[in-house]
Amino acid sequence: MMSRHKQQITQQITQRIQQQSQQQLTRKLISAQVVFAITLMVAHHAQAQSVPKTESTVESDSALDAEAIKSRVVISGSSVGNRAPVQSSLKATQPQSIITATFIEQSVTDLADFNAVARIAPSVGSGVSANGPGLAESKVTLRGFQDGEYNMTYDGVPFGDTNNPTHHSTSYFPARIIGGMVIERGPGNASNLGQATFGGSINLFSKELASDFNFTPYSTFGSWNTRMYGAQVDSGLLSNFGNAQMMFNASRLTSDGYLTYSSVTEDNYQFKFQRNLGQDTVLTVFSTYNKINSYVPDKAGVTLNQVAQFGKNYALNNDPTSQNYYGYNFNYKTTDFDYIRLQSKFAGWNIDNTLYTYSYNNDTYSGQDASGATANGTKAGATGNKNVPGYNKLNAYRVNGDIFKATNQFDAGLLRAGVWLESSNTNRHTYDLDWTLGLPNPKESTAPKSVSYEQRSSWKQYQSFVEFEWNAAPDLTITPGVKYMHFKREIDAPVNQGTRIATTAEQTYTSTLPFLTANYSVNKEWSAYAQIAKGFLVPDLSMFYVNNPNLSTPKAQTSTNYQLGTVHQSRNLTLDADIYYIDFDNKIASTGSGNDLVYYNQGGVVYKGIEAAATYYIGSGFSVHANASLNSAKAKDTGLQVAKAPESTSALGLLYKANGLYGSLIAKNVGTQYAKDGEPAAYKMPSYMTTDLTIGYRWKAVGALVKNVKAQLGINNLFDQQDVTAVSANSKGVAFDQYTFQPARSWSLSVSADF
Repeated sequence: MMSRHKQQITQQITQRIQQQSQQQLTRKLISAQVVFAITLMVAHHAQAQSVPKTESTVESDSALDAEAIKSRVVISGSSVGNRAPVQSSLKATQPQSIITATFIEQSVTDLADFNAVARIAPSVGSGVSANGPGLAESKVTLRGFQDGEYNMTYDGVPFGDTNNPTHHSTSYFPARIIGGMVIERGPGNASNLGQATFGGSINLFSKELASDFNFTPYSTFGSWNTRMYGAQVDSGLLSNFGNAQMMFNASRLTSDGYLTYSSVTEDNYQFKFQRNLGQDTVLTVFSTYNKINSYVPDKAGVTLNQVAQFGKNYALNNDPTSQNYYGYNFNYKTTDFDYIRLQSKFAGWNIDNTLYTYSYNNDTYSGQDASGATANGTKAGATGNKNVPGYNKLNAYRVNGDIFKATNQFDAGLLRAGVWLESSNTNRHTYDLDWTLGLPNPKESTAPKSVSYEQRSSWKQYQSFVEFEWNAAPDLTITPGVKYMHFKREIDAPVNQGTRIATTAEQTYTSTLPFLTANYSVNKEWSAYAQIAKGFLVPDLSMFYVNNPNLSTPKAQTSTNYQLGTVHQSRNLTLDADIYYIDFDNKIASTGSGNDLVYYNQGGVVYKGIEAAATYYIGSGFSVHANASLNSAKAKDTGLQVAKAPESTSALGLLYKANGLYGSLIAKNVGTQYAKDGEPAAYKMPSYMTTDLTIGYRWKAVGALVKNVKAQLGINNLFDQQDVTAVSANSKGVAFDQYTFQPARSWSLSVSADF
């Protein structure tokens, strides 16, 4: 670790901007909490005629939403439905994968992040954390679309970074607080909201509230000195409080991590409250807070030379003269995510309104270059001594929004309309540091010489939509719709990123997106669907990283999706398959360099492929699952596969569940891909496979106080494969390319009890 003297100096370097950003975030969080408290008091004094919430008294505004929520708990009339790792709804209008709470609880380690859950689905690539399950950030691809090119939502609220809509898998929502997931491979209907309907959506859901009181302490122990302790309290139906329901969950995770000197500590808190207000109104209040302190290089990965010297698990060291010294490479991250949802009926309409806020605060310290491509500097006045360069990077934002939806049932079908309003405010900076002296590093060519960039940015956006789910025939539903998007982004940078000149600018992007989907029920076990729809991707903040932003005004990137699919569900078999063709237009490219850099639209990419998933219940508790995809993502101008887009995925699993005993053995394979555009042979990455084993048992009615006890053993990467999962090319030469590998085989043992 740094000396106390260096810590004090470093804190002084960033104190001003950190205090400003933290005060802003704290004020807004307190405001949200006050609103929550007032809402609870109002609910407490509401009329006493509230009905017990055994089932929601408010109709869903979407058949897909209703089916997804139902599928997280049980699929009635289908023995295999509660066993399938992924499945699709008979009412689907586009390719989807529903992942149930049962699968998350019984086949995914409690340590994992949400990407480890998503990776079971067809066309989902990667999702493997290099530091061990849930111990460092991971990314997933969806049909070759990268993180930032698809949506991610939690309970229907889109979330993501504000410079581009990317995500951080260890923040906000660890897998242990997720109650289900629906992966939609397509833009969906007009009512699907988000900044990146371009490539699809990964939709996370909170856990269902319990009808009975439970106190559930739990813990997990695992490889690399990993410990996780937590407890969940479920109130059950509170008869003295209008039959409200409430849940609170708190946990702490600590681990040394698989990578060298890469320890992590994570605290997570989650609260959910729900109450019926009268016959037709449901109030839901949700809040979660996550805090992480981890040791990791800002630009992680290991060069082949470092692999030869130190092994594939090399990341940081204990040498204070090295840029990879763990005392120079660490971060503090805090996030919160909060919403109030009110569902009611008014004049024949079902009304659904969600007021939300979320924030992300990442304060990162790093050596200048973990690859070794940047040499240490020379200490002023001391010839021969080398200084260790590095930097402090801040990314702090708060997003506020409101989603309003209204639904009305007519004889001919279901009419939906709504609007989404959202704003964001962001502070970002990178300050250069001299770790040897514990001072700012004046390495820039012009003043301020220790500031790489310092910027504030914001957006204001709205999306409005209308769609009609038309009952064209008893077994045929056709849903046309249209969505209008208006997105305004602003930047105010005293020192702009890339150019280092003061920049104030704004850009507005608009688009009108048509949608047309259809679902035909062949019989009660078989349906087919079709989709033609446009997607939209908001341009990155980097469009402002030029000397004259007025010359860089590319159009928003759009996708036109054509998809056909079928779904089958019977007592012993779930099966879905689809084909897709996606035409990606307005691909953003750049020309020039330095002061002459300009962004513009050029060409695009054609995505096409075939996907399928099936689970068959053999009997005696056993079922088998398989899914696979063939995925092509080729640039229009070259005809070559784009970078980081796997050409295929596949999964094969054997599952068992009967008489309290359960288990699964699941292998996921990610096919060949290229680390750079243009398919260079040196950057061709072979396929890799990860196999996970889980065995668990639940004892019921243990003693007078204990309702049940559960123990679960998990082995990740059973066959200890340590293949390459990603390569980050370095402009300074292939010797400095950074590789990411599968972590070594690991184990975890989880125990819990319900009182």
